[in-house]
Amino acid sequence: MVTSSPIPRLVIAAPSSRSGKTTVATGLMAAFAGRGLAVSPHKVGPDYIDPGYHALATGRVGRNLDAYLCGPELVGPLFLHGARGCDLAVVEGVMGMYDGAAGEGELASTAHVAKLLRAPVVLVVDASSQSRSVAALVHGFVSWDPEVRVGGVILNKVASDRHEELLREALDQVGVPVLGVLRRAPQVDTPSRHLGLVPVAERRAAAVEAVTAMAAQVAEGCDLEALLGLARTAGALSSTAWDAAEAVSPPAHDPTRSAGSTKPTVAVAGGSAFTFSYAEHAELLAAAGADVVPFDPLRDEELPEGTSGLVIGGGFPEVYAAELSANESLRKAVAGLANSGAPLAAECAGLLYLCRDLDGQPMCGVLDAGARMTERLTLGYRDAVAVGDSVLAAAGTRMRGHEFHRTVVEPGSGADPAWGVRTPRRRVEGFVRRGVHASYLHTHWASRPGVALRFVERCRTS
Repeated sequence: MVTSSPIPRLVIAAPSSRSGKTTVATGLMAAFAGRGLAVSPHKVGPDYIDPGYHALATGRVGRNLDAYLCGPELVGPLFLHGARGCDLAVVEGVMGMYDGAAGEGELASTAHVAKLLRAPVVLVVDASSQSRSVAALVHGFVSWDPEVRVGGVILNKVASDRHEELLREALDQVGVPVLGVLRRAPQVDTPSRHLGLVPVAERRAAAVEAVTAMAAQVAEGCDLEALLGLARTAGALSSTAWDAAEAVSPPAHDPTRSAGSTKPTVAVAGGSAFTFSYAEHAELLAAAGADVVPFDPLRDEELPEGTSGLVIGGGFPEVYAAELSANESLRKAVAGLANSGAPLAAECAGLLYLCRDLDGQPMCGVLDAGARMTERLTLGYRDAVAVGDSVLAAAGTRMRGHEFHRTVVEPGSGADPAWGVRTPRRRVEGFVRRGVHASYLHTHWASRPGVALRFVERCRTS
């Protein structure tokens, strides 16, 4: 049944990266949550780190809206799933407002997602090195695509009252309201390293302080009532909320499922070293019949009791290589599980953890490959096809994914690769060995929910 969404919502965009989107979006989330509103946090694109700050600001799971990984048709349903029962949704954009997947036009851009959500956009402008020119900049972004509705501007890094006056005078000519003015405030800055912001899990107390500062700055410098009023002008969405149980529901004649089938335990790596995971993955595994149990490879010396399958997502094992290596009992347990033929699904950081070693530190030794840090950043969306059958996918299954790392694995693939990838050149990548599927590719299982169903069924039968 098709429904309409009454959820007020805003998309926070910017002309370019480093304009202050995360500060404004997170600050707005926290400020509105501080007023007692149930705020649903969202992030355009594949980024895992910003949603951690969003979750801290709202007390709700931060969710991604990626029109490339999941397809435009799932943006509305996934949004409604995450925002169910909320008073307001705030969606942080990605890069510059019109920047999307390379060579794919508007696909997966902030502007594209704003149109799919029928949501008004608030443009965050770094005004630190301009005055009257801000009018030309904003006019260009407002007029570029008439289907994108820019409802207001928040000026960031404003130097003084006089600077603010000049900016406001210029923007009066454009006709776009100024909904906020933020001064430079170093206390809201969050530290970065080789892959962006440091995740919340690694700096909990400092992250709480930073989010509190963001909320205070935004509440003082922005017109929250006007922003809430703008959010209420969002158009109705003609789609239904995504549901994990419906997504993995097998055909009635599926012989692999039975009412009395066992509920396998699927261990999911977490903690500071493995922070990259889409919430929908655990939801799909649970809906497919698994008992999903998180564990921390930095702290837990054994896998959860009764583990019959293991999922290790992305994160920063290179930062914690010594600590991961020192947990020898867990490394041996992971290797033993893999050698038993049990299903293991590993992405990026998980791939590194399964290697022989990482920067000279012994890892699990499941894969006959070594990993090391480099200066080169590998980044971008990928079209992939499963080279052969695995615990995740049948040969020929097509998925879209994302790579984001500064490490290399040598060799880059095994005798049985995981994926054939177009980057745009064609190559094979990853490893499939018995029940192991390990790859650099981050995927979003909502786009192929059969992946979760297949994995759980293999856990039942392995």
